[in-house]
Amino acid sequence: MQTAYFAGGCFWCVEAIFQRINGVSRVESGYCNGHVESPTYQDICTGNSGHAEVVKIDFDESLVAFEQLLEVFFATHDSTTLNQQGNDKGTQYRSAVFYINTEQKKQANQFIEKMNDNVVTEVSELDVFYPAEGYHQNYFNNNPNQPYCNMLIAPKINEFFGKIS
Repeated sequence: MQTAYFAGGCFWCVEAIFQRINGVSRVESGYCNGHVESPTYQDICTGNSGHAEVVKIDFDESLVAFEQLLEVFFATHDSTTLNQQGNDKGTQYRSAVFYINTEQKKQANQFIEKMNDNVVTEVSELDVFYPAEGYHQNYFNNNPNQPYCNMLIAPKINEFFGKIS
């Protein structure tokens, strides 16, 4: 098993996509690389804690490669907007790959180099990961009728998986 950490806006959206990828065994929403120890969602929402909303993805590399996860990541969020995804604005919503080894760093940087020059995705070493509160975990699957899920997450899932069907 391997682990990847991606920040691509609201972690509910990112989590919902990666939970549907063959080879991904677990997705956990959380916060990483800020300067507040054990932050809460309220800390993150201020935009002053330095953390990013991130998903921790455990995956079986014999079924899905890190590079394939990068493809999904970049296909399902806007990597050209600084600190914003749609109406979600702030440094906590930045686009980032938090690598845990030199191979992930190399692959992320190579992937970005192949894209256009407008990519603002940060590639940084993972310093610390804090799991988000329980109500954030498995959010879309537990709250499919919530307006945010209906208006933003469901269409994103349908658009992405409709393209690869």
